[in-house]
Formats: sequence, structure tokens, C-alpha cells
Amino acid sequence: MLSMWDSRYLKPGYAFGTIPNDFLKSEFLHIPKNGSVLCLAEGEGRNGVFLAEHGYSVTCVDQSSVGLQKAEKLAREHGVTIKTIVSDLSNFEFESEVWDGIVSIFAHVPAELRKQIHSRLIPSLKPEGVFILEAYTLRHLELEGTGGPPADKKDFFMSLRDIKQELTNLSFIMAQETERKISEGEFHHGKSAVVQVVAQKS
Repeated sequence: MLSMWDSRYLKPGYAFGTIPNDFLKSEFLHIPKNGSVLCLAEGEGRNGVFLAEHGYSVTCVDQSSVGLQKAEKLAREHGVTIKTIVSDLSNFEFESEVWDGIVSIFAHVPAELRKQIHSRLIPSLKPEGVFILEAYTLRHLELEGTGGPPADKKDFFMSLRDIKQELTNLSFIMAQETERKISEGEFHHGKSAVVQVVAQKS
């Protein structure tokens, strides 16, 4: 039986477009140049391919093999190489001090799993490694923008307060909750409420 994400990614085109996330595009240079980057819940590869185009060695992990096949196709079309790993984030092995950057763009998981992921990714970053995150906040449910977790899964949303508590061993370069217009394919569109974080391992 196909998962929701496999079914979504089987449709023609790219569900969230092929252009990288705006926040990542504006902040990725905080990641050490030409470093190794892990993209969480990367789906069809738009962010990973963008980073590979800028000289990073990119590994994309996602539970959907369908999405990652499209990510590999997108990489070939852009003349770059990415590594893909099909894995649920609850089972993914982060290892120790292997990543110069970890990217989490709209990775929707329950709060308890999110806490586990954040606790495991900190030791996985190299010294001076950078974590970049953008996610929806509950305020998003009051706005007209599409995207984000379903309204009945409130613990899938994130807040700056929670993230700061979960990433206490990182130094925050920037951290904010804000509202912004998003235009990312069919499923992320319109005025949206998000939390944005760039944090470094000292």
C-alpha cells in the first residue's frame, strides 16, 4: 500500500516545485563552504539539488522512495550528484560529527519524534556545523496559506520556544517566528506563519 507521500509524489510534476525554499536560499552560506549536508524529509529534492549546485556534498533522507527517485532525476537534470537514503526519521542513524550542515525544511513529525531528532542531530554536527530549519507554527491555521500539517495534528506544528528548548547546545545565529508569503508548487502557497532558525554548534 502506498503511503500518502508516495501517492503525492507519483503525480506529474513536483508537488512543492523545483525552486529551493526561500529561507534556505537566503541562509545556506552559514554552512561551511563545500561541506557535507544532510537534508531531512527532503522529498523530491529541490533543496538538496540547490545545495549540490553550490558545491556541497548532499545526502537526502526521506521515507518516500518515489520522492527520492524524483530527487535523483532533478539532480541529473541540473548536472549534480546527490546521495539518497530511504528511511523514516525515527529509524535514521545520524552518526557522530559527520555533517557540516543539517537542513530541516517543513519536516512534519509528531512533537515527541521531533525532540528525539533534535537531540540526535546535535552530536551529528561537526564543530562549527550549522542547523537550518523552517517549519509551520500554529498561527498558520489562522491564515489563508495552504500547506503545513493537518489542523487535527497540532503537535506537528513547531514554536520558537520549543525549538530553543530542544537545541540548547547550539548557538542561535537567527531565530524568529514570522509571517511570510510562500510560493512552493501546489501545496505550499500564500500567507503563512513559520518559525525560522539558523543555529551553530560551537
